[in-house]
Amino acid sequence: MALMITDECINCDVCEPVCPNNAIYQGETIFEIDPKLCTECVGHFPEPQCVSVCPVNCIPLNPDVVETKEQLLEKYKKLTQTP
Repeated sequence: MALMITDECINCDVCEPVCPNNAIYQGETIFEIDPKLCTECVGHFPEPQCVSVCPVNCIPLNPDVVETKEQLLEKYKKLTQTP
């Protein structure tokens, strides 16, 4: 599963710089996560970095984007390929 940011987001901007895949961006009202880029930090770190730094605990799994750890690892490999 990819992660998502809920409406509890306070726009503190601590999550965006720690995302190794640049999946987090400023949305219209709160920060958002692009599920095509989110690997839950699989391949980079043992735990999602945005979740670990979020002061309001507003970054749960996205129930609309169901992925296994193996699928997340494959996404990581595709995202980090060098041309």
